[in-house]
Amino acid sequence: YRVLQARERLMAENQKEPTVEEIAKVLDIPREEVVFAMDAIVDPVSLYEPIYDSGGDAICVMDQVSDTKNTDERWTERIALKDAMKLLDPRERRILSLRFYEGKTQMEVSAEVGISQAQVSRLEKGAINTIRKHL
Repeated sequence: YRVLQARERLMAENQKEPTVEEIAKVLDIPREEVVFAMDAIVDPVSLYEPIYDSGGDAICVMDQVSDTKNTDERWTERIALKDAMKLLDPRERRILSLRFYEGKTQMEVSAEVGISQAQVSRLEKGAINTIRKHL
């Protein structure tokens, strides 16, 4: 609230909106602290808050915010993949984890698991086919 008080005082004195640097100088605090304080006191905005209305359908904040990472489709795909992974035995799960989550080559996986590269290839192919059938 010290930031708000300083802002109001500077606005009254100078008849203009003070800069972040001016507020920081008056309070003898870093500029970042002023920014954090001002961000902390901003009222939240509803996702349904209209930001444009031309007499027809209003455009809301929600219409302008997009999330390509957490779509319903990806969410359901991940659940299905998790269920399909449960069908695999622990060694197959480990091989797929090493290959696709840790990005290791079949040779690196074979050395870590203690089987040949050909066996890794065969187990990997079988595990992927099992998952495909389940999906």
